[in-house]
Amino acid sequence: MAEKKVSLPAKLINGGVAGLVGVTCVFPIDLAKTRLQNQQGIQIYKGMLDCLTKTIRSEGYFGCYRGAAVNLTLVTPEKAIKLAANDVFRQKLSKDGHLPLWGEVLAGCGAGTCQVVVTTPMEMLKIQLQDAGRLAAQRPVPAPAQAAAPARPTPVRRPSATGITAELLRTRGLAGLYRGAGATLMRDVPFSMIYFPLFANLNVLGRETVVGQGDVQAQAPFWQSFVAGCTAGSVAAVAVTPLDVIKTRLQTLQKGEGEDTYRGIIDCTRRIMNREGPSAFLKGATCRALVIAPLFGIAQGVYFLGVGEMVLGFLG
Repeated sequence: MAEKKVSLPAKLINGGVAGLVGVTCVFPIDLAKTRLQNQQGIQIYKGMLDCLTKTIRSEGYFGCYRGAAVNLTLVTPEKAIKLAANDVFRQKLSKDGHLPLWGEVLAGCGAGTCQVVVTTPMEMLKIQLQDAGRLAAQRPVPAPAQAAAPARPTPVRRPSATGITAELLRTRGLAGLYRGAGATLMRDVPFSMIYFPLFANLNVLGRETVVGQGDVQAQAPFWQSFVAGCTAGSVAAVAVTPLDVIKTRLQTLQKGEGEDTYRGIIDCTRRIMNREGPSAFLKGATCRALVIAPLFGIAQGVYFLGVGEMVLGFLG
Protein backbone atom coordinates (compact mmCIF):
# COMPACT_ATOMS: atom_id res chain seq x y z
CA MET A 1 0.00 0.00 0.00
CA ALA A 2 1.57 3.27 -1.11
CA GLU A 3 2.02 6.24 1.18
CA LYS A 4 -1.11 8.33 0.86
CA LYS A 5 -0.90 12.01 0.09
CA VAL A 6 -2.83 14.13 2.57
CA SER A 7 -3.99 17.61 1.62
CA LEU A 8 -3.07 20.55 3.84
CA PRO A 9 -6.71 21.23 4.93
CA ALA A 10 -7.04 17.57 5.95
CA LYS A 11 -3.76 17.81 7.89
CA LEU A 12 -5.02 20.88 9.74
CA ILE A 13 -8.28 19.12 10.65
CA ASN A 14 -6.38 16.03 11.77
CA GLY A 15 -4.05 18.16 13.89
CA GLY A 16 -6.95 20.02 15.49
CA VAL A 17 -8.93 16.85 16.28
CA ALA A 18 -5.83 15.12 17.64
CA GLY A 19 -5.07 18.14 19.83
CA LEU A 20 -8.60 18.30 21.25
CA VAL A 21 -8.76 14.58 22.01
CA GLY A 22 -5.22 14.47 23.36
CA VAL A 23 -5.60 17.48 25.67
CA THR A 24 -8.82 16.06 27.09
CA CYS A 25 -7.10 12.76 27.89
CA VAL A 26 -3.82 13.95 29.42
CA PHE A 27 -4.56 17.43 30.84
CA PRO A 28 -4.59 16.31 34.51
CA ILE A 29 -1.01 15.02 34.12
CA ASP A 30 -0.02 18.36 32.58
CA LEU A 31 -1.54 20.15 35.58
CA ALA A 32 0.54 17.97 37.91
CA LYS A 33 3.64 18.80 35.85
CA THR A 34 3.09 22.54 36.22
CA ARG A 35 2.54 22.34 39.98
CA LEU A 36 5.57 20.10 40.53
CA GLN A 37 7.80 22.38 38.47
CA ASN A 38 6.71 25.47 40.40
CA GLN A 39 7.46 23.98 43.83
CA GLN A 40 10.45 25.73 45.38
CA GLY A 41 10.52 25.88 49.15
CA ILE A 42 7.39 24.24 50.54
CA GLN A 43 6.99 20.76 49.07
CA ILE A 44 3.23 20.29 48.97
CA TYR A 45 3.35 17.43 46.49
CA LYS A 46 5.67 14.43 46.65
CA GLY A 47 5.06 13.36 43.06
CA MET A 48 2.55 13.14 40.24
CA LEU A 49 0.12 10.72 41.92
CA ASP A 50 0.29 12.61 45.22
CA CYS A 51 -0.40 15.87 43.37
CA LEU A 52 -3.43 14.46 41.54
CA THR A 53 -4.80 12.85 44.72
CA LYS A 54 -4.53 16.07 46.73
CA THR A 55 -5.97 18.10 43.85
CA ILE A 56 -9.04 15.88 43.61
CA ARG A 57 -9.45 15.91 47.40
CA SER A 58 -9.29 19.70 47.70
CA GLU A 59 -10.69 20.91 44.36
CA GLY A 60 -12.77 18.01 43.11
CA TYR A 61 -12.30 15.94 39.95
CA PHE A 62 -12.74 18.91 37.63
CA GLY A 63 -10.02 20.74 39.53
CA CYS A 64 -7.62 18.56 37.53
CA TYR A 65 -8.93 20.31 34.39
CA ARG A 66 -8.37 23.86 35.60
CA GLY A 67 -7.05 25.78 32.59
CA ALA A 68 -8.16 23.13 30.09
CA ALA A 69 -10.58 25.53 28.37
CA VAL A 70 -7.65 27.72 27.29
CA ASN A 71 -5.81 24.73 25.85
CA LEU A 72 -8.88 23.37 24.10
CA THR A 73 -9.55 26.78 22.53
CA LEU A 74 -6.02 27.42 21.27
CA VAL A 75 -4.66 23.93 20.62
CA THR A 76 -6.28 23.75 17.17
CA PRO A 77 -4.60 26.89 15.76
CA GLU A 78 -1.36 25.89 17.50
CA LYS A 79 -1.33 22.44 15.88
CA ALA A 80 -2.48 23.91 12.55
CA ILE A 81 0.42 26.39 12.48
CA LYS A 82 2.96 23.77 13.57
CA LEU A 83 1.88 21.12 11.05
CA ALA A 84 1.40 23.55 8.17
CA ALA A 85 4.78 25.20 8.80
CA ASN A 86 6.58 21.86 9.01
CA ASP A 87 4.87 20.74 5.79
CA VAL A 88 5.85 23.92 3.92
CA PHE A 89 9.45 23.87 5.15
CA ARG A 90 9.86 20.19 4.26
CA GLN A 91 8.60 20.86 0.72
CA LYS A 92 10.90 23.85 0.26
CA LEU A 93 13.95 21.98 1.54
CA SER A 94 13.33 18.75 -0.40
CA LYS A 95 15.38 18.03 -3.53
CA ASP A 96 13.96 15.54 -6.02
CA GLY A 97 11.59 14.23 -3.36
CA HIS A 98 14.43 13.56 -0.89
CA LEU A 99 14.88 15.46 2.36
CA PRO A 100 18.28 15.11 4.07
CA LEU A 101 18.56 14.94 7.85
CA TRP A 102 19.71 18.55 8.12
CA GLY A 103 16.60 19.55 6.15
CA GLU A 104 14.36 17.62 8.56
CA VAL A 105 15.99 19.35 11.52
CA LEU A 106 15.68 22.78 9.86
CA ALA A 107 12.02 22.16 9.00
CA GLY A 108 11.32 21.24 12.62
CA CYS A 109 13.14 24.39 13.73
CA GLY A 110 10.93 26.51 11.47
CA ALA A 111 7.75 24.80 12.69
CA GLY A 112 8.69 25.32 16.34
CA THR A 113 9.46 28.98 15.70
CA CYS A 114 6.12 29.65 13.97
CA GLN A 115 3.95 27.99 16.62
CA VAL A 116 5.27 30.27 19.39
CA VAL A 117 2.84 32.95 18.17
CA VAL A 118 -0.01 30.91 19.67
CA THR A 119 1.84 28.75 22.20
CA THR A 120 3.17 31.61 24.36
CA PRO A 121 -0.16 33.26 25.31
CA MET A 122 -1.80 29.83 25.63
CA GLU A 123 0.86 28.63 28.06
CA MET A 124 0.87 31.96 29.90
CA LEU A 125 -2.85 31.74 30.72
CA LYS A 126 -2.87 27.99 31.32
CA ILE A 127 -0.05 28.12 33.87
CA GLN A 128 -1.77 30.77 36.01
CA LEU A 129 -4.98 28.71 36.14
CA GLN A 130 -3.19 25.43 36.80
CA ASP A 131 -1.01 26.81 39.59
CA ALA A 132 -3.82 28.60 41.47
CA GLY A 133 -4.67 25.46 43.45
CA ARG A 134 -1.07 25.01 44.59
CA LEU A 135 -0.91 28.61 45.82
CA ALA A 136 -4.23 28.19 47.65
CA ALA A 137 -2.88 25.05 49.38
CA GLN A 138 0.08 27.09 50.69
CA ARG A 139 -2.14 29.53 52.57
CA PRO A 140 -1.81 29.10 56.35
CA VAL A 141 -4.52 27.11 58.15
CA PRO A 142 -6.35 29.17 60.83
CA ALA A 143 -5.32 28.50 64.43
CA PRO A 144 -7.85 26.67 66.67
CA ALA A 145 -8.88 29.92 68.37
CA GLN A 146 -9.41 31.59 65.03
CA ALA A 147 -11.26 28.60 63.67
CA ALA A 148 -13.65 28.71 66.64
CA ALA A 149 -14.46 32.38 66.04
CA PRO A 150 -17.86 32.91 64.38
CA ALA A 151 -16.37 34.68 61.38
CA ARG A 152 -17.78 34.32 57.88
CA PRO A 153 -15.31 32.38 55.73
CA THR A 154 -13.79 34.33 52.90
CA PRO A 155 -14.34 32.52 49.60
CA VAL A 156 -11.20 31.81 47.60
CA ARG A 157 -11.29 33.85 44.42
CA ARG A 158 -10.30 31.70 41.50
CA PRO A 159 -8.68 33.41 38.51
CA SER A 160 -10.25 33.18 35.08
CA ALA A 161 -8.63 33.28 31.65
CA THR A 162 -10.59 36.39 30.65
CA GLY A 163 -9.72 38.14 33.92
CA ILE A 164 -6.01 37.37 33.58
CA THR A 165 -6.01 38.45 29.93
CA ALA A 166 -7.78 41.75 30.71
CA GLU A 167 -5.40 42.49 33.60
CA LEU A 168 -2.29 41.74 31.53
CA LEU A 169 -3.50 43.87 28.62
CA ARG A 170 -4.39 46.72 30.98
CA THR A 171 -1.12 46.73 32.94
CA ARG A 172 1.46 45.46 30.45
CA GLY A 173 -0.16 45.61 27.03
CA LEU A 174 0.11 42.85 24.45
CA ALA A 175 3.65 42.13 25.61
CA GLY A 176 2.18 40.85 28.88
CA LEU A 177 0.62 37.88 27.09
CA TYR A 178 3.98 37.12 25.48
CA ARG A 179 5.97 37.06 28.71
CA GLY A 180 8.42 34.18 28.47
CA ALA A 181 8.30 34.11 24.67
CA GLY A 182 12.06 33.67 24.52
CA ALA A 183 11.93 30.71 26.90
CA THR A 184 9.00 29.22 24.96
CA LEU A 185 10.99 29.54 21.75
CA MET A 186 14.01 28.02 23.48
CA ARG A 187 11.88 24.99 24.43
CA ASP A 188 9.72 24.48 21.33
CA VAL A 189 12.40 24.86 18.66
CA PRO A 190 14.69 22.10 20.07
CA PHE A 191 11.62 19.92 20.69
CA SER A 192 10.53 20.15 17.05
CA MET A 193 14.11 19.70 15.85
CA ILE A 194 14.26 16.41 17.77
CA TYR A 195 10.70 15.16 17.27
CA PHE A 196 10.06 15.57 13.53
CA PRO A 197 13.30 13.96 12.23
CA LEU A 198 13.18 11.19 14.87
CA PHE A 199 9.56 10.35 14.07
CA ALA A 200 10.14 10.42 10.31
CA ASN A 201 13.09 8.03 10.59
CA LEU A 202 11.40 5.66 13.04
CA ASN A 203 8.29 5.60 10.85
CA VAL A 204 10.19 4.39 7.75
CA LEU A 205 12.10 1.56 9.45
CA GLY A 206 11.55 -1.69 7.57
CA ARG A 207 9.36 -0.15 4.85
CA GLU A 208 9.95 -1.14 1.25
CA THR A 209 9.80 1.10 -1.81
CA VAL A 210 6.92 0.41 -4.22
CA VAL A 211 8.45 0.39 -7.71
CA GLY A 212 6.34 1.72 -10.57
CA GLN A 213 4.37 4.22 -8.48
CA GLY A 214 6.88 7.03 -8.50
CA ASP A 215 9.10 4.94 -6.20
CA VAL A 216 7.07 5.88 -3.14
CA GLN A 217 7.35 4.03 0.14
CA ALA A 218 4.66 1.71 1.43
CA GLN A 219 2.49 3.12 4.17
CA ALA A 220 3.61 2.16 7.66
CA PRO A 221 1.17 0.04 9.69
CA PHE A 222 -0.74 1.82 12.42
CA TRP A 223 1.21 0.24 15.28
CA GLN A 224 4.51 1.44 13.80
CA SER A 225 3.28 5.04 13.40
CA PHE A 226 1.79 4.96 16.90
CA VAL A 227 4.99 3.65 18.51
CA ALA A 228 7.11 6.07 16.46
CA GLY A 229 4.97 9.01 17.58
CA CYS A 230 5.04 7.97 21.24
CA THR A 231 8.79 7.28 21.22
CA ALA A 232 9.80 10.45 19.40
CA GLY A 233 7.47 12.54 21.57
CA SER A 234 8.78 11.07 24.83
CA VAL A 235 12.43 11.47 23.86
CA ALA A 236 11.93 15.08 22.74
CA ALA A 237 9.82 15.93 25.81
CA VAL A 238 12.36 14.63 28.33
CA ALA A 239 15.27 16.21 26.43
CA VAL A 240 13.81 19.72 26.72
CA THR A 241 12.41 19.38 30.28
CA PRO A 242 15.07 21.73 31.78
CA LEU A 243 13.98 24.40 29.29
CA ASP A 244 10.33 23.75 30.18
CA VAL A 245 11.08 24.24 33.89
CA ILE A 246 12.67 27.62 33.14
CA LYS A 247 9.73 28.64 30.94
CA THR A 248 7.17 27.64 33.57
CA ARG A 249 8.95 29.56 36.33
CA LEU A 250 9.27 32.69 34.18
CA GLN A 251 5.62 32.66 33.12
CA THR A 252 4.20 32.13 36.61
CA LEU A 253 2.95 35.52 37.80
CA GLN A 254 1.87 34.69 41.36
CA LYS A 255 4.53 33.22 43.63
CA GLY A 256 4.13 31.42 46.95
CA GLU A 257 5.72 32.53 50.20
CA GLY A 258 9.51 32.54 49.98
CA GLU A 259 9.57 31.65 46.29
CA ASP A 260 11.94 33.37 43.88
CA THR A 261 10.98 35.78 41.13
CA TYR A 262 13.22 35.98 38.08
CA ARG A 263 14.51 38.74 35.80
CA GLY A 264 15.12 36.54 32.77
CA ILE A 265 16.33 33.20 31.46
CA ILE A 266 19.92 33.51 32.75
CA ASP A 267 18.83 34.77 36.17
CA CYS A 268 16.25 31.97 36.45
CA THR A 269 18.81 29.31 35.49
CA ARG A 270 21.35 30.63 37.99
CA ARG A 271 18.89 30.87 40.89
CA ILE A 272 17.46 27.39 40.32
CA MET A 273 20.95 25.91 40.18
CA ASN A 274 22.12 27.71 43.33
CA ARG A 275 19.02 27.16 45.46
CA GLU A 276 17.66 23.80 44.30
CA GLY A 277 20.50 22.06 42.49
CA PRO A 278 20.64 20.49 39.01
CA SER A 279 17.91 17.93 39.81
CA ALA A 280 15.34 20.77 39.85
CA PHE A 281 15.74 21.10 36.08
CA LEU A 282 14.20 17.64 35.67
CA LYS A 283 11.09 18.34 37.73
CA GLY A 284 8.04 17.05 35.89
CA ALA A 285 10.09 15.03 33.36
CA THR A 286 8.00 11.90 33.90
CA CYS A 287 4.80 13.93 33.62
CA ARG A 288 5.99 15.50 30.37
CA ALA A 289 6.77 12.10 28.87
CA LEU A 290 3.35 10.80 29.95
CA VAL A 291 1.67 13.86 28.42
CA ILE A 292 3.53 14.11 25.12
CA ALA A 293 3.64 10.38 24.24
CA PRO A 294 -0.16 9.90 24.19
CA LEU A 295 -0.65 13.26 22.45
CA PHE A 296 1.46 12.23 19.48
CA GLY A 297 0.21 8.64 19.60
CA ILE A 298 -3.37 9.92 19.35
CA ALA A 299 -2.29 12.23 16.52
CA GLN A 300 -1.01 9.25 14.56
CA GLY A 301 -4.28 7.42 15.21
CA VAL A 302 -6.26 10.35 13.83
CA TYR A 303 -4.07 10.51 10.73
CA PHE A 304 -4.28 6.75 10.18
CA LEU A 305 -8.08 6.80 10.39
CA GLY A 306 -8.22 9.75 7.97
CA VAL A 307 -10.53 11.89 10.12
CA GLY A 308 -9.66 15.05 8.18
CA GLU A 309 -10.40 13.41 4.84
CA MET A 310 -13.74 12.11 6.15
CA VAL A 311 -14.73 15.57 7.38
CA LEU A 312 -13.80 17.20 4.06
CA GLY A 313 -15.66 14.47 2.17
CA PHE A 314 -18.78 15.01 4.29
CA LEU A 315 -18.63 18.80 3.81
CA GLY A 316 -18.01 18.41 0.09
